[in-house]
Amino acid sequence: MSAQRIAEVSRNTKETRISVAVNLDGTGQSDLVTGVPFLDHMLDQIARHGMVDLTVNASGDLHIDGHHTVEDIGIALGQAIARAVGDKSGIRRYGHAYIPLDEALSRVVIDFSGRPYLEFKVNFSRPTTGSFDLELVQEFFQGLVNHAQISLHIDNLRGTNAHHQCETVFKAFGRALRMAAEPDLRAQGTIPSTKGML
Repeated sequence: MSAQRIAEVSRNTKETRISVAVNLDGTGQSDLVTGVPFLDHMLDQIARHGMVDLTVNASGDLHIDGHHTVEDIGIALGQAIARAVGDKSGIRRYGHAYIPLDEALSRVVIDFSGRPYLEFKVNFSRPTTGSFDLELVQEFFQGLVNHAQISLHIDNLRGTNAHHQCETVFKAFGRALRMAAEPDLRAQGTIPSTKGML
Protein backbone atom coordinates (compact mmCIF):
# COMPACT_ATOMS: atom_id res chain seq x y z
CA MET A 1 0.00 0.00 0.00
CA SER A 2 1.43 3.40 -0.95
CA ALA A 3 2.33 5.82 1.82
CA GLN A 4 -0.05 8.47 0.49
CA ARG A 5 -3.40 7.55 -0.98
CA ILE A 6 -4.22 10.74 -2.82
CA ALA A 7 -6.11 11.38 -6.04
CA GLU A 8 -7.35 14.31 -8.08
CA VAL A 9 -10.13 14.17 -10.64
CA SER A 10 -11.55 16.75 -13.04
CA ARG A 11 -14.90 16.32 -14.76
CA ASN A 12 -15.96 18.89 -17.33
CA THR A 13 -19.21 18.58 -19.27
CA LYS A 14 -21.61 21.00 -20.93
CA GLU A 15 -23.53 21.01 -17.64
CA THR A 16 -20.82 21.08 -14.96
CA ARG A 17 -17.15 21.78 -14.28
CA ILE A 18 -15.91 19.86 -11.25
CA SER A 19 -12.58 19.18 -9.59
CA VAL A 20 -12.17 16.84 -6.64
CA ALA A 21 -9.09 16.03 -4.58
CA VAL A 22 -9.10 13.37 -1.87
CA ASN A 23 -6.55 12.09 0.63
CA LEU A 24 -7.81 8.89 2.27
CA ASP A 25 -5.18 9.24 5.01
CA GLY A 26 -5.99 12.82 5.89
CA THR A 27 -7.09 14.60 9.05
CA GLY A 28 -10.66 15.51 8.11
CA GLN A 29 -9.95 18.85 6.45
CA SER A 30 -12.25 20.13 3.72
CA ASP A 31 -12.40 22.95 1.20
CA LEU A 32 -15.81 22.85 -0.45
CA VAL A 33 -17.31 25.23 -3.00
CA THR A 34 -20.13 23.50 -4.87
CA GLY A 35 -22.71 26.25 -5.21
CA VAL A 36 -25.05 24.04 -3.18
CA PRO A 37 -24.61 25.02 0.49
CA PHE A 38 -26.42 22.03 1.95
CA LEU A 39 -24.24 19.67 -0.10
CA ASP A 40 -21.15 21.49 1.19
CA HIS A 41 -22.42 20.77 4.70
CA MET A 42 -22.92 17.07 3.90
CA LEU A 43 -19.53 16.68 2.18
CA ASP A 44 -17.94 18.22 5.24
CA GLN A 45 -19.48 15.38 7.27
CA ILE A 46 -17.78 12.81 5.02
CA ALA A 47 -14.42 14.54 5.43
CA ARG A 48 -14.66 15.11 9.17
CA HIS A 49 -16.02 11.73 10.18
CA GLY A 50 -14.12 9.78 7.55
CA MET A 51 -10.81 11.48 8.42
CA VAL A 52 -10.49 12.20 4.70
CA ASP A 53 -9.07 15.44 3.33
CA LEU A 54 -11.50 16.57 0.67
CA THR A 55 -11.46 19.46 -1.79
CA VAL A 56 -14.39 20.00 -4.14
CA ASN A 57 -14.79 22.91 -6.51
CA ALA A 58 -17.82 22.86 -8.76
CA SER A 59 -19.82 25.10 -11.02
CA GLY A 60 -22.92 23.83 -12.73
CA ASP A 61 -26.24 24.69 -14.29
CA LEU A 62 -27.88 25.56 -10.99
CA HIS A 63 -30.21 27.95 -12.83
CA ILE A 64 -31.97 24.77 -13.97
CA ASP A 65 -31.71 22.83 -10.70
CA GLY A 66 -29.11 21.03 -8.60
CA HIS A 67 -29.40 17.62 -10.24
CA HIS A 68 -26.44 17.69 -12.63
CA THR A 69 -24.12 19.34 -10.12
CA VAL A 70 -24.92 16.96 -7.25
CA GLU A 71 -24.79 13.83 -9.42
CA ASP A 72 -21.54 14.83 -11.13
CA ILE A 73 -19.87 15.60 -7.81
CA GLY A 74 -20.81 12.07 -6.72
CA ILE A 75 -19.30 10.69 -9.94
CA ALA A 76 -16.05 12.64 -9.54
CA LEU A 77 -15.75 11.74 -5.85
CA GLY A 78 -16.28 8.07 -6.71
CA GLN A 79 -13.54 8.25 -9.32
CA ALA A 80 -11.19 9.92 -6.85
CA ILE A 81 -11.85 7.29 -4.17
CA ALA A 82 -11.21 4.48 -6.66
CA ARG A 83 -7.91 6.01 -7.75
CA ALA A 84 -6.79 6.76 -4.20
CA VAL A 85 -7.50 3.26 -2.86
CA GLY A 86 -5.58 1.71 -5.77
CA ASP A 87 -5.50 -2.08 -6.10
CA LYS A 88 -7.00 -2.44 -2.58
CA SER A 89 -4.16 -4.58 -1.28
CA GLY A 90 -3.89 -4.46 2.48
CA ILE A 91 -7.19 -2.70 3.15
CA ARG A 92 -9.99 -3.99 5.37
CA ARG A 93 -12.39 -3.91 2.37
CA TYR A 94 -15.54 -3.87 4.50
CA GLY A 95 -16.79 -1.01 6.65
CA HIS A 96 -19.95 -0.17 8.54
CA ALA A 97 -21.30 2.50 10.85
CA TYR A 98 -24.42 3.31 12.82
CA ILE A 99 -24.78 7.05 13.43
CA PRO A 100 -27.47 8.75 15.52
CA LEU A 101 -28.47 12.40 15.55
CA ASP A 102 -31.16 13.01 18.13
CA GLU A 103 -34.21 11.05 16.88
CA ALA A 104 -32.56 9.93 13.62
CA LEU A 105 -30.44 6.79 13.17
CA SER A 106 -28.78 5.55 9.99
CA ARG A 107 -26.67 2.54 9.06
CA VAL A 108 -24.20 2.44 6.16
CA VAL A 109 -22.27 -0.64 5.03
CA ILE A 110 -19.51 -0.54 2.36
CA ASP A 111 -17.74 -3.27 0.43
CA PHE A 112 -14.84 -2.36 -1.88
CA SER A 113 -16.02 -5.22 -4.04
CA GLY A 114 -15.14 -3.90 -7.48
CA ARG A 115 -18.84 -4.19 -8.36
CA PRO A 116 -21.15 -1.16 -8.24
CA TYR A 117 -24.33 -1.72 -6.28
CA LEU A 118 -26.47 0.68 -4.26
CA GLU A 119 -29.24 -0.25 -1.86
CA PHE A 120 -30.81 3.02 -0.69
CA LYS A 121 -33.58 2.80 1.90
CA VAL A 122 -34.21 6.33 3.14
CA ASN A 123 -37.74 7.62 3.52
CA PHE A 124 -37.19 11.31 4.15
CA SER A 125 -39.89 12.93 6.24
CA ARG A 126 -40.25 15.71 3.68
CA PRO A 127 -38.98 16.23 0.11
CA THR A 128 -36.65 19.15 0.82
CA THR A 129 -34.54 20.62 3.57
CA GLY A 130 -34.23 24.33 3.01
CA SER A 131 -33.95 24.64 -0.77
CA PHE A 132 -32.18 21.29 -1.23
CA ASP A 133 -34.10 18.56 -3.05
CA LEU A 134 -33.53 15.44 -0.96
CA GLU A 135 -34.11 13.04 -3.85
CA LEU A 136 -30.68 14.20 -5.06
CA VAL A 137 -29.06 12.34 -2.16
CA GLN A 138 -29.72 9.02 -3.89
CA GLU A 139 -28.43 10.46 -7.19
CA PHE A 140 -25.22 11.54 -5.45
CA PHE A 141 -24.59 8.11 -3.97
CA GLN A 142 -25.54 6.31 -7.20
CA GLY A 143 -22.95 8.31 -9.10
CA LEU A 144 -20.37 7.67 -6.40
CA VAL A 145 -21.06 3.93 -6.27
CA ASN A 146 -20.92 3.52 -10.05
CA HIS A 147 -17.48 5.10 -10.27
CA ALA A 148 -15.92 3.98 -6.99
CA GLN A 149 -16.95 0.40 -7.90
CA ILE A 150 -18.27 -0.32 -4.41
CA SER A 151 -21.30 -2.03 -2.94
CA LEU A 152 -23.10 0.39 -0.64
CA HIS A 153 -26.10 -0.24 1.60
CA ILE A 154 -27.70 2.85 3.14
CA ASP A 155 -30.57 2.49 5.60
CA ASN A 156 -32.19 5.24 7.61
CA LEU A 157 -33.61 3.20 10.47
CA ARG A 158 -35.64 6.01 11.99
CA GLY A 159 -36.04 9.76 12.00
CA THR A 160 -38.61 12.52 11.71
CA ASN A 161 -36.36 15.49 10.92
CA ALA A 162 -35.21 15.34 7.29
CA HIS A 163 -32.02 17.30 7.96
CA HIS A 164 -31.10 14.87 10.75
CA GLN A 165 -31.92 11.87 8.56
CA CYS A 166 -29.68 13.14 5.79
CA GLU A 167 -26.84 14.14 8.09
CA THR A 168 -26.74 10.71 9.75
CA VAL A 169 -26.44 9.12 6.29
CA PHE A 170 -23.44 11.23 5.30
CA LYS A 171 -21.74 10.87 8.69
CA ALA A 172 -22.24 7.11 8.60
CA PHE A 173 -20.87 6.96 5.06
CA GLY A 174 -17.75 8.80 6.19
CA ARG A 175 -17.19 6.45 9.11
CA ALA A 176 -17.85 3.32 7.04
CA LEU A 177 -15.50 4.57 4.30
CA ARG A 178 -12.81 5.17 6.90
CA MET A 179 -13.15 1.61 8.24
CA ALA A 180 -13.25 -0.07 4.83
CA ALA A 181 -10.28 1.83 3.39
CA GLU A 182 -8.01 1.70 6.42
CA PRO A 183 -4.95 -0.59 6.40
CA ASP A 184 -5.43 -4.08 7.81
CA LEU A 185 -2.14 -4.70 9.60
CA ARG A 186 -2.67 -8.46 9.51
CA ALA A 187 -3.17 -8.52 5.76
CA GLN A 188 -0.42 -6.28 4.46
CA GLY A 189 0.23 -6.70 0.77
CA THR A 190 -2.64 -9.11 0.21
CA ILE A 191 -5.88 -8.57 -1.68
CA PRO A 192 -8.90 -9.18 0.62
CA SER A 193 -10.60 -11.64 -1.72
CA THR A 194 -10.37 -15.36 -2.46
CA LYS A 195 -10.30 -14.35 -6.14
CA GLY A 196 -6.94 -12.63 -5.64
CA MET A 197 -8.28 -9.40 -7.11
CA LEU A 198 -11.04 -6.87 -6.60
